[in-house]
Amino acid sequence: MPDARPDRATAREAIALLTDAAGFTEHRPPPSPLPPDGPLGWAGYDAARERASARTGEEESVVYGTGVVGDRACVLISFEFRFLGGSLGRRTGDRLAAAYELALTRRIPLVALVATGGSRMQEGMVALTQLQRVAAASVRLRAAGLPQIAVVRDPTTGGGWATVGAGADVVLALPGAQVGFAGSRVRPPDADPYAYSAEGQFAAGQVDAVVPADELAAAVTHWLRALGPHGELPAAPVPGALSAGGGEPGAGPGTRSGAGTGSGAATGSGAGTGSGAATGSGAGTGSGAGTPSAADNGPAARLPETGREAVARARDPRRPRAEAYLADYFAVRLPLHGDRSGSTDPGLLCGFGLCADGRPVAYVAQCGTPTRPAGYRAAARTIRLADRLGVPVLTLVDTPGAANDAEAERAGAGAAIADTFAAIAAARVPVTTLVIGEGGSGGALALAAPGNTHVTVDSYFSVIAPEPAAAILKRPPSETGATADQLRLRPQDLVDLGFARSIVG
Repeated sequence: MPDARPDRATAREAIALLTDAAGFTEHRPPPSPLPPDGPLGWAGYDAARERASARTGEEESVVYGTGVVGDRACVLISFEFRFLGGSLGRRTGDRLAAAYELALTRRIPLVALVATGGSRMQEGMVALTQLQRVAAASVRLRAAGLPQIAVVRDPTTGGGWATVGAGADVVLALPGAQVGFAGSRVRPPDADPYAYSAEGQFAAGQVDAVVPADELAAAVTHWLRALGPHGELPAAPVPGALSAGGGEPGAGPGTRSGAGTGSGAATGSGAGTGSGAATGSGAGTGSGAGTPSAADNGPAARLPETGREAVARARDPRRPRAEAYLADYFAVRLPLHGDRSGSTDPGLLCGFGLCADGRPVAYVAQCGTPTRPAGYRAAARTIRLADRLGVPVLTLVDTPGAANDAEAERAGAGAAIADTFAAIAAARVPVTTLVIGEGGSGGALALAAPGNTHVTVDSYFSVIAPEPAAAILKRPPSETGATADQLRLRPQDLVDLGFARSIVG
């Protein structure tokens, strides 16, 4: 059994957190002898290795092999920190490279349980260049469409963090673990220790989740199911619209309204709503979403008669938001956190989810706030990962526009939005978009799928929001409503203009 402090568990105890002994088969690379006292002839190095081996029972600082986590086969790598600080030497590199090659040959995911102080001093540059070997092996695995998950333990620092750890597709951390490129002995004396913790790295968007040890097996199992590898997957079904009883927005908790089969259902400006958008047998939550509610049998929600009404309905604070749609759509949600550049945007949710039938879908969802550069970078990261792994993408659009403050400009708003446009444009997997509220200019359009965008009855989409549009046209504020009407931003207008495929609800 793992010891009471899994952040300091041995390599094999860490493996046992995910799989029992029968579920792990150790592999070893071919023997590769070192010269006496290593490549540098470092006096006492052989003796230090012998002591480390006697203390740990291991031949090197890494154990690897094949295992089963939950119901998913994978390659497991686990670092033994008590063996020279889990450091990377040439023989460590041999094992890591062999583990990545094993995953590539068998076409299964790689899960790394990392606890390391970095490169091994006694092997000098020979040790340091093992990082290049690991990076090259990781790139080959990425190119083959195979996922990599890292679980960072205490401590994870130096080159091990900068390759096996931070280089993974998904990074999970054990609570309280020391995580950072700079180890404790090489930091500035006044450095904030929080910045080098699992929790601090999560706050900075460098770690996707901090997971308690007793929840780790379930979390990794869900991630393996979501990331694959998979065969060819169909497009993400369009979510059913959420509305209050009677179809009017904001009268109470969101319920499902008017979800149909979703093969088309475009409506004209004079009609009601379309026949609905696809919900799919897998859309739902663990509490049973995907089962039609009473709203399904009620009347279709009324379309807005004017542009100003459409804007007012989209801005109604009682309208169902992204969180409600995601809860209804997925049985399991697995958030990806942060932009990997030191920032997060709480107004944009992204990650992977499992529908009730087990189907994986990646999601990017705006929450009704101005989206910040970190949000766009996180969105692009999610879309590109899903594309590489062959997982369809669902985007939920709801923003008055991109953040336009000075801080956003300094953080690279334009470049981040451009990168999101590029990620959508380059995606080979199908991308499905539902506009659930405000569609404010390019900051919203960056997340919209060309040719596969759908809208709810309480949404609008516009070249720019009515207020700044009136200002640009040098109109008084009293003409904002008339400007909204002229912009033809209602759901039915968006279908007539060819932007939206259907109205959901």
